[in-house]
Amino acid sequence: MVAGSPAGQRQPAAVPARRPRLWAWLRWGTVVLLLGLLLLDALFPPPLPQQRDTATLVTAADGTPLRAFADAQGVWRYPADPGSVSPLFLQALLTYEDRHFYHHPGVNPWALWRAAGQWLGQGRIISGGSTLTMQVARLLEPDTRSVLGKARQILRALQLEAHLDKQQILTLYLERAPYGGTIEGVQAASWAYLGKPASALSHAEAALLAVLPQAPSRLRPDRHPQAAQRARDKVLARMQAQGVWSAADVADARQEAVITRRLQPPMHAALLAQRLRNAQPQAGQIETTIDAGLQRALEERLVSYFGRLPERSSAALLVVENRSLQARAYVGSLDFADDRRAGHVDMVRAWRSPGSTLKPFLYAMALDEGLVHGGSLLVDAPQSFGTYRPGNFDQTFAGPVALDQALQQSLNVPSVDLLQRIGPARFAARMQHAGLPLRFAPGAAPNLALILGGTGARLEDLVGTYAALSRGGIAGKVRYQADSPLLERRLVSPGAAWIVRRILIEQQRPGYLADTFDPAGRLPVAWKTGTSYGFRDAWAIGSTADYTVGVWVGRPDGTPLPGQYGAITALPLLLEVVDSLPQGPHAADRLAMPASVSEQTICWPGGIGLAQTPPGQCARRRQAWVLDGQLPPTLAERDAPLQSPLRSELTLDLDSGERLSAHCSGPHPRRGQRQLHHWPIRLQPWLSQAEREAARLPPLAADCADDGRPQAAALHVEGLHEGAVIAAAPGAQRRPLLRLRALGATSAVDWLRDGRWLARTQAGAGFAFDPGTPGAHTLTALAADGNWQRVNYRVLE
Repeated sequence: MVAGSPAGQRQPAAVPARRPRLWAWLRWGTVVLLLGLLLLDALFPPPLPQQRDTATLVTAADGTPLRAFADAQGVWRYPADPGSVSPLFLQALLTYEDRHFYHHPGVNPWALWRAAGQWLGQGRIISGGSTLTMQVARLLEPDTRSVLGKARQILRALQLEAHLDKQQILTLYLERAPYGGTIEGVQAASWAYLGKPASALSHAEAALLAVLPQAPSRLRPDRHPQAAQRARDKVLARMQAQGVWSAADVADARQEAVITRRLQPPMHAALLAQRLRNAQPQAGQIETTIDAGLQRALEERLVSYFGRLPERSSAALLVVENRSLQARAYVGSLDFADDRRAGHVDMVRAWRSPGSTLKPFLYAMALDEGLVHGGSLLVDAPQSFGTYRPGNFDQTFAGPVALDQALQQSLNVPSVDLLQRIGPARFAARMQHAGLPLRFAPGAAPNLALILGGTGARLEDLVGTYAALSRGGIAGKVRYQADSPLLERRLVSPGAAWIVRRILIEQQRPGYLADTFDPAGRLPVAWKTGTSYGFRDAWAIGSTADYTVGVWVGRPDGTPLPGQYGAITALPLLLEVVDSLPQGPHAADRLAMPASVSEQTICWPGGIGLAQTPPGQCARRRQAWVLDGQLPPTLAERDAPLQSPLRSELTLDLDSGERLSAHCSGPHPRRGQRQLHHWPIRLQPWLSQAEREAARLPPLAADCADDGRPQAAALHVEGLHEGAVIAAAPGAQRRPLLRLRALGATSAVDWLRDGRWLARTQAGAGFAFDPGTPGAHTLTALAADGNWQRVNYRVLE
């Protein structure tokens, strides 16, 4: 005992000795607890998505969904975050569900105590105690609503708050909140029920979507609109009571009825969406350049226009803005859901025969090469190009035609003639370089048939190349996303593109006679049609100042579609679409005539300018678009055996008008030089008597030696004489067949009735001739060496 201390009194020094031990236990206990929590967190991590698992959403340029692809569980869940939804929705959600979201650590103790007290006192939950973070925990890890399940949610909520910030937690809720059926997330619900993005919600719509996740099956507005409206109004009342929204806004919102659309996933530009998703399988949202309104309108128009086509038929349509080469509408098939029409086959990028759609590029190349000008004389008559003998679509021949006429009428023989002069391989290489690859059979090389469709091409490449006509000769690759690179190549010169475009614009629209309607309200469009062999593909492609449009019609399996060809099947729709497109400002200025182009008067048969044509040699005058001031003469004939040069320099006896050669025995004191322009030899049957006489060589003077200039031998049709009248024999059911033969022919002979090709016979051979329908007719026998004979006759009833 210490002196002076009462007996049995405890020593005060023992109390301070226990405090260090208590603090030590608290410190180490806290450490152990935190380590335990960290260990539990590591062993039982929060079930966060390991990657973006929303449905792939393909949208139009303005964000409108075109097509959504469900996730692996078939759930429609669109990407969303706080910045992509309406502030009104966020206000309604946080005010109604969790006013203290940004302040609590994941759990609101007061709300939990309130909910627990209501449950103990009244046996049911009156106001929930779950925070948005707890709801996210339940969405990520569904559990029962038992006490144990609630405790687990609380722990998971705390865990989420430790791992994520508030914006990330809110994003999870916005993407996963249940909205009925397989619809999850506010963005998917907004499009599914309201047909609009969640960024454009009204007060009433924001309140509706904020309350639906509380009971998505019971409050589905497409099934229970009255229950949904009562729940919505409850939210509106809460917003007014909390002073978040004004009384006026709430009163207006209450007037909106709950009207929703039938739930169905969007399905526009379905094949383009599939194409882009295949290229970007990990993307949550793919934004295209498509105009949503135009896309829907053209899909409906395509179905209504071609819906009556025979089974297994389909159609495709592509609209591209010229300036940016961005696609504004993409319809890959007539009906994506129709297996009978092979709706799953994307005909925008299918390889098909292009028919005559390549001809404008050939004519533009010929202009740039200096072979022709806009009014050049071309020959549309039966011709052989080696073993290849092209004919026109209607089997008729027009004889002498200008380049602009040949292109507008899509004549085949002049096109093949030009292609042979340029070279098929060279033409195909130029198309490839400009972004229009052509496909040929394995091992086959480009040949003359390619200009008539004897190759393969794709609609999207054709449209990108046709845009060059309105882009100064620069073609490019069609773009489907705004961030896709702009790939463009020069195809032809600005002048050649302008001339070809002007020629195509000036052709008459089908169904209209000249001077019968005012075209001022219509967009000028450079259009071209095409039909492949056997009616397998019908095309129409047109370009305005602002847009290029392509239409294809046919059967995806490549079988014929008889009676359907470009001008009657695809062209009317093309013109309807073009006329419905907006016209940008200053279109005329953008397509003004380049300085390299001029208009001049030219003369046939020489093909040169009026001022350069010798007197008396201008048989026909024409206005022609000319490139760089160049006036190339009429193309020389390729292989006519009787041809002489299309220009002859003659020495004449000025007194007699006879032709003189280098060796004449007579005096001929007055001599003079004369230039004579000849028509191509194959055009003789289509010329007037005066034109033939004016171009004929003057006779050779009797005292002159032969100058070697050829003269055509006589050709005579045996079996039908000039002015013959043909009638059926008495009692006969049909008129007789005539046996005809071309006498004097030394080469193969083509037979034409009224310009329409009938048959080809070898020299001296005959054939059975059907005189045709009642009325006046003309029969022409045209030998390959240029000899010809025409017979006029009449068939009686």
